[in-house]
Amino acid sequence: MTRIEFLGTGTSHGVPVIGCSCPVCLSSDPHDKRWRSSIWITKGEDSVIIDTGYEFRLQALRAGIRHLDAVLYTHQHSDHLMGLDDLRVFTDHSKLPVYGLPSVLDAVERIFPYAFRDMPYKGVPRLCRVEAVEHVPFSIGSLSFIPIPVLHGAMRIAGYRFGRTAYITDASDILMDENRKVLSGVETLIIGALRDKPHWSHFTFAEALAAGEAIGARDIYFTHINHATSYKEIERRFAPHAHSAYDTLVLEVDDE
Repeated sequence: MTRIEFLGTGTSHGVPVIGCSCPVCLSSDPHDKRWRSSIWITKGEDSVIIDTGYEFRLQALRAGIRHLDAVLYTHQHSDHLMGLDDLRVFTDHSKLPVYGLPSVLDAVERIFPYAFRDMPYKGVPRLCRVEAVEHVPFSIGSLSFIPIPVLHGAMRIAGYRFGRTAYITDASDILMDENRKVLSGVETLIIGALRDKPHWSHFTFAEALAAGEAIGARDIYFTHINHATSYKEIERRFAPHAHSAYDTLVLEVDDE
């Protein structure tokens, strides 16, 4: 079995939003406190995260992350990237591999050039770039991943399949014609669902549910959720067909 912990399930603002007094931002329900979206995947001693948002340090402390074998990036937007500097604690003895599509890694290197250079100063992360190729599997220890190209508005980014699970966030089109084979057999789908109101670069709840049904996923979990809808409202409306993920949620999923 593979373990997935949701480090964060919020959109770029996070929830609560600074200065907002809407019912969700003022909610006392801990399910409505959403840090920026990221997951931690473990199998045995193997440990991988997808994306390092603003709260990565706090997420790692809360989850008790002791070591990492690699980081996978979906794309370079700041809410998925800007915690990168805190990877330094995992690179004391060796460089940490970071995976992503070439265009994504190009942007990451432009933003954090010092993390990819040999420098005498020790207070920086030491990272090595590993280019992922769409639909081509790669392995990190006992974990195997397949990059899934999706559209985030006009931007081509990556989701990842591992075992019978797929993680697709910040998507507005899953490119089913291209991805039909790689998505075949996915049982657990974690998919971005921003809100009810249409957005040019994110799925709505209904669109994310439709994508999950097109894939044939048995279990659908919404993530990357904004402050327009509470956890309880999402569950009331979509369970049992789909569920709202929440920060600290843990799933145990089949490897094959």
